[in-house]
Amino acid sequence: MNWTQPIDPLGNRALSALAAFVPIAFIFWALIIRRMKGYQASLLTIALAIGLAILVYGMPVSIALSSALHGALYGLFPICWIIIGAVFLYNITVASGQFEIIKHFMASITPDRRLQAIIIAFSFGAFLEGSAGMGAPVAITSAMLVGLGFNPLYAAAVCLIANTAPVAFGSVGIPIIIASHVSDIPEMAISQMIGRTLPLLSVVVPFYLVAIMAGVKKSVEVIPAILVAGISFAFFQWLTANYLGPMLPDVIAGLASLASLMLLLRYWKPKTVWTFREEPPQTLALDVTYTAGQIFRAWSPFLIMTLMIVAWGLQPVKDALNSIGTAKFMMPGLENRILKTDGTPLLIKPFEFNYLSNSGLAVMLAALLAMPLIGMSYREGAKTFVATLRQLRFPILTIASVVGFAFVVNNSGMSVTMAMTLASTGVLFPFFSPVLGWLGVFLTGSDASANALFGKLQATSATAIGIDPLITVSANASGGVTGKMISPQSIAIGTAAVGLTGRESALFRLTVKHSFIMLAIICVITTLQAYVLTWLIPDYTMLETTASAAATETASGFTYLLILAGALLLIVAAVLRLNRSSLSATRTVNP
Repeated sequence: MNWTQPIDPLGNRALSALAAFVPIAFIFWALIIRRMKGYQASLLTIALAIGLAILVYGMPVSIALSSALHGALYGLFPICWIIIGAVFLYNITVASGQFEIIKHFMASITPDRRLQAIIIAFSFGAFLEGSAGMGAPVAITSAMLVGLGFNPLYAAAVCLIANTAPVAFGSVGIPIIIASHVSDIPEMAISQMIGRTLPLLSVVVPFYLVAIMAGVKKSVEVIPAILVAGISFAFFQWLTANYLGPMLPDVIAGLASLASLMLLLRYWKPKTVWTFREEPPQTLALDVTYTAGQIFRAWSPFLIMTLMIVAWGLQPVKDALNSIGTAKFMMPGLENRILKTDGTPLLIKPFEFNYLSNSGLAVMLAALLAMPLIGMSYREGAKTFVATLRQLRFPILTIASVVGFAFVVNNSGMSVTMAMTLASTGVLFPFFSPVLGWLGVFLTGSDASANALFGKLQATSATAIGIDPLITVSANASGGVTGKMISPQSIAIGTAAVGLTGRESALFRLTVKHSFIMLAIICVITTLQAYVLTWLIPDYTMLETTASAAATETASGFTYLLILAGALLLIVAAVLRLNRSSLSATRTVNP
């Protein structure tokens, strides 16, 4: 028996939108006012959403429960699987003692916490977002900052806020590719439009990060580094997005920002070194020197991980791995059961268990390959993995609950009710357009999912009021990046990575105002683009909706994997050779 989504179940659009907004308001209240633990707030929120879906929207109980289960499974795989791999890789570097060398190396570049935050959270985090996405950048960079001696709460907050600048181009451009698919606007046009919006935000993010940590006065002391990091990142983000497309802006801009900062710090240092007031006394023995081989060995897990996730992000590699092994199945009770208001079935994607092509496997394989190189036995690695699972048990529950909640909200029609209410604002819609993206990312934790959810609605609403749909479709992705930092899924990842599980409310309160400030900036920029700065809109031609997809290049995927294997062999050989050289030098000094 089919069920049709009601868009206005209470007979009044405003009241229906308020009813649909209740679960979101509840999770804000639970985290900000009641200061609940993340998993408690998430479990109560999904229960409330299921109740509203059944009682207000008339959703059959079986469909509501199947939707929640479908979302929970997606939360466990691939999202939690990727996070487990990322935190596990970090944990093995700590357990093996290699992270002490990384800390020493970073301190030798700069012991200043302000500069370390820019280097790791902003520049390196953007590179990881462009390669992997799915929460891995926040998990890895926040754990690294804590390892360096950062206040855990500020480490997580800084990394969540830094993650705004690159999210729209994350995971090798997947959010923009999805936006193009649902809106029939070319990928390149969306990439160009976002590339003319987000660089304005990217310039100020490094200053924003430092100001949150140290205040405006202390931020001015490192203004050369802030400007170099922000401007170099923004320039290459603009350049790549406008002339190369959506796949590489984060990777290239992140690397350019890192290189520019390293070059600057060779010739300039701040007059004073800033650390957290409550920071414990440093125990780093700065008189100890490490060889190039030891430093390379310590960084090798992250280098291997980077190569692996870049390779896994290439579509031909995904196709090649999926041709070997993947499994799909439709969630029982959902296939063709939900109808939209026009009578067409709501597209429910099957659950895809792509165990080979998923980025989580790439990170896990990187950890397994790195263990022998950093002197860790697989027995010790297994103990570390069990400890990682124990560390992440509550965040895993939180993420599964949050994604289940998102699926219930989407399948019941609640998200459409809220979206249609915003779309009815007429000429003000360009201002509220980024709010839809923000809402979508808050609900799903993913800019790609937000674009899939609201991309078509953005395009249709813009056309109805006579503005270019490219503006609002791009605004959905640009506005969505500001919701990432307070998505319950992201908050759970951040607290888990820094050992603050149970203190999700504290992290949420620290980041929520910054989310709204950045959202307001994107709203103003989008409104100006719609009515004043129309010359910023690139020329483009809508895609033919009947165009067939290009044939996948499975064979080239295997070729890329062979190239990856060769690169990994070179890294292994380099680590072994440099280690032998270090041992020989040690024996010579101490015969």
